[in-house]
Amino acid sequence: MSTLRKFAGQTIIYGASTIIARLLNFILTPIFTRIYPAKVYGIFTYMYSWASMLNAVLAFGMETTFFRYLNKHEDEKDKVYNNTFLTIVITSFLFLLFTFLFVDDIAAWMQRGKEVNKDYALYVKYFVYILLADALAVIPFAKIRADGRPLRYGLIKLVNILTFIGFNFLFIFIIPYIIKTQGFGADFLAVWFKPQWVGYVFLSNLIASIVTLILLLPELLQLRLKFEPRIVKEMLIYSFPVLVANISFIINENVDKIFLGMLLPAEISETEVGIYGACAKLAIFLSIFVQAFRLGAEPFFFGHAKEKNSGETYARIMTWFVIAVSLIFVALSANIEILKYFIGGGDEQQQSLYWSGLKIVPVLLFGYASLGIYMNLSIWYKLSDQTRFGLYISLIAAVLTIVLNLIFIPKYSYVASAWISLTAYASMMIMSYYLGQKNYPIPYNVKKNISYLLVSAVLVYISFSIFNRDLIIGNSIFLLFAVATFYLERKEVKLLLRS
Repeated sequence: MSTLRKFAGQTIIYGASTIIARLLNFILTPIFTRIYPAKVYGIFTYMYSWASMLNAVLAFGMETTFFRYLNKHEDEKDKVYNNTFLTIVITSFLFLLFTFLFVDDIAAWMQRGKEVNKDYALYVKYFVYILLADALAVIPFAKIRADGRPLRYGLIKLVNILTFIGFNFLFIFIIPYIIKTQGFGADFLAVWFKPQWVGYVFLSNLIASIVTLILLLPELLQLRLKFEPRIVKEMLIYSFPVLVANISFIINENVDKIFLGMLLPAEISETEVGIYGACAKLAIFLSIFVQAFRLGAEPFFFGHAKEKNSGETYARIMTWFVIAVSLIFVALSANIEILKYFIGGGDEQQQSLYWSGLKIVPVLLFGYASLGIYMNLSIWYKLSDQTRFGLYISLIAAVLTIVLNLIFIPKYSYVASAWISLTAYASMMIMSYYLGQKNYPIPYNVKKNISYLLVSAVLVYISFSIFNRDLIIGNSIFLLFAVATFYLERKEVKLLLRS
């Protein structure tokens, strides 16, 4: 059980740093939704959806490959580090060359059927640089995690977010205040400053990404870019299915926002994307937990693979994970009436527009719960070098996502997208469990896990729909659920605390 405590300790550190960083970032959501109309916020959501998809391509599946090959080639750790990074460098600079040759064409394609925005080409350039900087940081960050330094990881991520927030505040509040009050440098600033220009968000992101690379210099300076054909070939065979699986996963995560922009009438598409993107932010807390779990779990699972009781350890971790996501799911749904003020618009009309999408939040939350379980389950094909199964699972889910969005978005808009997202993640979860038990059995407590998920879903429905999001009733339901959970798991809790 001490192994579990070690895992829990690292996950808590990753979780704390991730929560702080994401909460600080979350501060910007109510600011953005007040400064920018839903239509403009739709541009923000649309651009970041494309960026998320391209991030997966540039990373080339090398993060997971890095952890696996550190485990397989303990005597060649430097070679693994150098060559995973070199692979990303090659793909990133090929991407840079291609995109800069066609920046104007890409910008025109993204705007087809919409009111032309002359700044789109500049937005594309910003994102090319952001994607390049973020790709170059992937393996150094993975090395920090592999070295067991979650505090350094969290600190760098925190500085990244603070830089992003700081420059947003500079462009949104400080510079306009200086110009308005005719402070020092006002005349110079007034010449080039564009009030309420969404491009400043992207510029702030670029500056934060560059600062992150500077902070990663100690890891970058350890690199020796010596190409090793043998190990690179072996890693590419392993990573290619991971790459395709990651792309398919990102499609599941982002293609709905892209399709909303493409399939809905031009006069409403950006507004609908803005509403969907803003409401999706309310699912951030469950997303944070899932992300923190992944950061701690991946290096832990690979490092623990050779232990005799690894299967039992993975199963126990899964049960605690399901309990945690079930509690978070109920807690967030019970407090939607408080959380909704984070996405209130600048006036009553904008506020009502953003809040019209609240009905999809529980659906998105349950989708994130399913995604987290899938991430937990997916360790079987990574440990057994059967990454092709991850490719199959993700491709099936991606096709399902694309087809269903094409069919239902024109009629049901973002409501369809939310339900389709849940469907895709649930299907990935089920497929991974079924294939995993056939190829790499792990003794999960399936009945208990399903029971917690179903009970949480029923409680959320009662709180959200039957009692119409009443805060007192919703939190009473959550409190009862939490007490009952603690009572049922009291023996496991005592064992964990005593170890």
